[in-house]
Amino acid sequence: MLRYLNAGESHGKGLMAVLEGVPAGLPLTAEMINGDLARRQGGYGRGGRMRIEKDQIEFYCGVRKGKTLGNPLGLMIRNRDWDNWQDVMAAEPGPPSVERVVTRPRPGHADLVGAMKYGHRDIRNVLEKASARETAIRVAIGAVAKTLLAEFDVRVVSYTIRIGSVVAPRVDDYVEAFERAEHSQVRCADAVASEKMIEHIRSAKHKGDSLGGVFEVVVTNPPIGLGSYAQWDRRLSARLAMAAMSIQAMKGVEIGMGFESAQRFGSEVHDDIYPSEIQPGFERRTNNAGGLEGGITNGQPVILRVAMKPIATLYQPKNSVDIQTKEPFEATVERSDVCTVPAAGVVGEAVIAYEMANAMLEKFSGDCVDEMKRNFAAYQEYVKNF
Repeated sequence: MLRYLNAGESHGKGLMAVLEGVPAGLPLTAEMINGDLARRQGGYGRGGRMRIEKDQIEFYCGVRKGKTLGNPLGLMIRNRDWDNWQDVMAAEPGPPSVERVVTRPRPGHADLVGAMKYGHRDIRNVLEKASARETAIRVAIGAVAKTLLAEFDVRVVSYTIRIGSVVAPRVDDYVEAFERAEHSQVRCADAVASEKMIEHIRSAKHKGDSLGGVFEVVVTNPPIGLGSYAQWDRRLSARLAMAAMSIQAMKGVEIGMGFESAQRFGSEVHDDIYPSEIQPGFERRTNNAGGLEGGITNGQPVILRVAMKPIATLYQPKNSVDIQTKEPFEATVERSDVCTVPAAGVVGEAVIAYEMANAMLEKFSGDCVDEMKRNFAAYQEYVKNF
């Protein structure tokens, strides 16, 4: 099984993680990860921090000559902005820089509750770790998971389907939609909707406001049988939903037809089962279930939609109260974005890929990739002749 710990502050020296459980023999280079890191930094509506950072992964251990060793992977992303924050974020004892002390919590952030929970009188101690900057190292971890999934012809893609009140038309070909979206500044597959989304973001920026939206993540070609109904915490649907909701600023997730199924008759929701016309086995001609039944993959694409709230840091600040003086103030304005839904989709790919890779290892476990492939091939033959 995969597991990791990540660490690092937004304006600290960097972000790092130790990832355990990657089988030996997996082809892996920095370039395989850096592409997704660059995608996370893109998208119309991003702020000034993205002009400073150029995220690149460094392997500290676990990879030799372009292949994993089966040992834990040590991953590091250095913060270029550290040069401007060395005094503020120094580990050595000493008083904090007065001009960088934060005492005015921002509504919608972890600022106030985090300070109260951990006893901090300087909210910077909270916001540095709660920051979405942390998602960079999670995208790196997800890129490793994607590389493992690719060995089994499983792919994880995403695209934006809504920003604010602008909604893109539904898509039928997920991979084609993804490829079109990669050429859009808002990562939307529809050109007309993309332009409307950009104008919506531009208008919000002019008003000092922010926008959220919805992105869709699709896992193509998953094998039947990942996950389990036997225990609540082994249901893959639950694990995927938790992964999506672990991303900063996410407020909702649905699988397949999702919330719409609550207002339909059962006859309109459940996917009929037919004998396969192509090869031995079974097939579905609809995918309202989103590829998951009873917490188990059914061979259809796994489809999740994730709702992101508007960025909580506003250039037209919300009302707040200073935690030291208890006087009302406008909340502190940290450097921020107007809309990060396009980037959030990339993070969504990463966290879903991680859970899917974990489910693959659970089902086809092996100490090396070749052993996993043997187990996978034998299972696929069994499923075909079930």
